[in-house]
Amino acid sequence: MEVGDVSVYLCGYSRHIEPFRQDYRNGLDTYIIRLQVEGFSKALIGGEVVEIMPGDLLLFEPGDMYELNIGTPGEPMKPNGDYFIMGTGPGMDEWWARKSRPTITKLVEDERIKGLWQQLIQETRRLDGGHSELIALLVRSVLLLLDRAIEEAPPTQSVSAFHALKMRNYIEKNAASVVRLQDIAANAGLSVSRAVHLFKEHFGMSAMQYVQQLRLSHAVAMLDHSVMSLEQIASESGLGSYTYFHRVFRSTYGISPGTYRKRQVAKIKEAKQNTQLRE
Repeated sequence: MEVGDVSVYLCGYSRHIEPFRQDYRNGLDTYIIRLQVEGFSKALIGGEVVEIMPGDLLLFEPGDMYELNIGTPGEPMKPNGDYFIMGTGPGMDEWWARKSRPTITKLVEDERIKGLWQQLIQETRRLDGGHSELIALLVRSVLLLLDRAIEEAPPTQSVSAFHALKMRNYIEKNAASVVRLQDIAANAGLSVSRAVHLFKEHFGMSAMQYVQQLRLSHAVAMLDHSVMSLEQIASESGLGSYTYFHRVFRSTYGISPGTYRKRQVAKIKEAKQNTQLRE
């Protein structure tokens, strides 16, 4: 998707406390991307009315019949909320044509998607209409994250798989800070013993091993590209003290962080020298 080739007509978070109905029986003029996050609704999918639950992502293209019903007039209802994008443009067309996607997919909760969506909403609601390139980039980021979430959605709608993915998302978001097994389990609504079993079953390693891998990966990136001290890298990556950082790094890679950095610096200098000689 190229920058600036997306037209966003409406984008927001709708929270309904009263019945709501949206009907495009003659077909949509835009794409509609809708993520249910709170409460329940009903939508027309494939000619049938389907109940939409939290976590359900709906995708419609121009020309599709679209009907959405939230609540029943005259009856009490619980709060209901969803994120949505209505837009068109070559960028949206290119994204849609890139692959086949189901009209409805149950996604694992991911705060990263919501966070980007909220930034997109804020940008489109500026008095000046927002920066067109920034809006296009934010739309692209939301769509790419949604694509990844669709790919990772458990095909069998397995409850255990959803719990495992939710734990992994939590770890990826919080790996650089203090992460306790109790917090990982609580975020997924599981007991610690159940969380330990499910994570190992689905990802072939323990949750805390995954935390450690993420932290070491971040530490390596900082050793390669930053001028932070080794103590600062230990802290920024979530590995705590330099003593602990040194121990786990050496155990994993066979050398100390300091030696690794010196080797990388030497490689960079050698590469620059070779480039200068060729020039």
